[in-house]
Amino acid sequence: MIPKIILGKGPQATRRTIGYLFGKGRANEHVDPHLVASWNGFAPDPGRSPHRAPKKVEAQLAVQLDQPVKMLGDKAPQYTVWHCPVRAAPEDPILTDDQWATIARRIVAAAGIAPDGDENACRWVAVRHADDHIHIAATLVRQDGRRPQRDYDQRAVQREARQIEVDYGLRRLKPGDGTAAKRHTSKEHFKAKRLGQDATSRDVLRLRVRRAVAAAAGEDEFLALLDAMGVNVRLKLGPSGDTLGCNFALVGDTNDVDEPVFYAGSTLAPDLSLPQIRQRLATTSPEPVTARPTSPWHQAAAATERIPRHLARSNAEAAQGQLAALGGALDLLPLTAPAEARAELERAAVAFERATRSRIAADHASARVLRRSVHAIWKDPAGHGDGAGVAMLLDVALTAVAYAMHWHRIRHHAQQQAAAEQAIIHLQVAYARISEPVLADLASRTPTPQTRRRYAHHLREAVPQHAERVLSDPAWDALAAALAEAEAAGHNATTLLDRALGRRSLDDAHSPARALTWRIRRLGERHAPGPRAQAANARHIAVFATVPHPQEPQTRRH
Repeated sequence: MIPKIILGKGPQATRRTIGYLFGKGRANEHVDPHLVASWNGFAPDPGRSPHRAPKKVEAQLAVQLDQPVKMLGDKAPQYTVWHCPVRAAPEDPILTDDQWATIARRIVAAAGIAPDGDENACRWVAVRHADDHIHIAATLVRQDGRRPQRDYDQRAVQREARQIEVDYGLRRLKPGDGTAAKRHTSKEHFKAKRLGQDATSRDVLRLRVRRAVAAAAGEDEFLALLDAMGVNVRLKLGPSGDTLGCNFALVGDTNDVDEPVFYAGSTLAPDLSLPQIRQRLATTSPEPVTARPTSPWHQAAAATERIPRHLARSNAEAAQGQLAALGGALDLLPLTAPAEARAELERAAVAFERATRSRIAADHASARVLRRSVHAIWKDPAGHGDGAGVAMLLDVALTAVAYAMHWHRIRHHAQQQAAAEQAIIHLQVAYARISEPVLADLASRTPTPQTRRRYAHHLREAVPQHAERVLSDPAWDALAAALAEAEAAGHNATTLLDRALGRRSLDDAHSPARALTWRIRRLGERHAPGPRAQAANARHIAVFATVPHPQEPQTRRH
């Protein structure tokens, strides 16, 4: 059950609200609007007054609701209307008018609008015009002329909604911590529907701004990327001329008077305010190159592979910074991945967005390497056109997201945990679509049986507890091919395999051979050893090949 509080102001706020609730709706979606409850139990009902003009009854109802407000005259508060739609889930049973009336009374009591037994509370009505929801409208002056005590009413209403779900056997939503992005309004929803758009302007803007933050190396580049994405930016300047904030609007998205519809960054998501954006951009700015650069895909995969360790051992602020950087990586992956996986990757990014924020302040500097490597990938996504780079990154990202789910679970971040769970589902589908052809191509180049036996022998010596899992894994042929290719490039396969095995335990790997394949590819594609090392490695291979090894067990072939 989803309640959402909206405040209204202005001399006609109550009249406008009542007119909307008893009208046809923006897309004729209002069916049989009528009162199910009110502050006194006998308020005039425009939907149940067949012998009077509905507009006159609406006006009468608005006047009665407004009476305490009008009594204050110039001392009335700025916001005079409290409007709260309360919506059930599609799979919930249809509630009766009496049940909705009880729910409305519980909501206004929890919010401080009309506490139980308070005869001088605010005036309010509950209107039903669909099977699955009601609208509660109240005026924000009590009948004794005082203001209602509604501190933190949104949290209180959400808590009551969770209890209502239990009491009525409704779908139980996850409790939040106030860091979720604001949902689009019904007005925005019907506008998108009317224009034939799949998503509202708010949702599209949120995704584009997040991608620009992930891709930019500084504030100027951030603004240039937004311009290229079709986003207008309006800067908020202070008296000194300093930029204090920024609002965003989609090109072509206008209101009734043909003006751009701007959204403040903080209303798109709590971490998209200008100060928050600047904190992250500061950790992406390039630094002087002191070493020979490696593949950004390798850097991103290595940094992502370290996230579970950060989540398990680092302080909460550093862990939160890692999750924010991982979210940025997932935001950009759909733009650099093979076409067949882009839709699933975008769904994963949208889902994981909720898991990137909590009440814990993020230490973005802790994820500097991941942010910079993702930025480098965005600048030049080529290099792994066969999808190997994306598959390599997704392999470690799946483990990182699983750890994120656990990290949120032990901190009772229910919404974030659910978001990570949903992201894993989409990532697994995308990973299968990208990795399977790459692994199949590798497997087609698997080395000779003698070479495979040599690799198997070392596996049994190095990790006896995992060896048989690796050797019976469908990706074993691809792993053997990756080792052979690294060996051909001058690496010592035994040393390389030892390094790959030492990177992380295979205990939580769904496919240990697949995990090792990407580690070997990442290690093997680094700079090959010099001529002397290559010669020494060749001699080692020649000697090792003369040593008899046990017969390799039969492996599953796919």
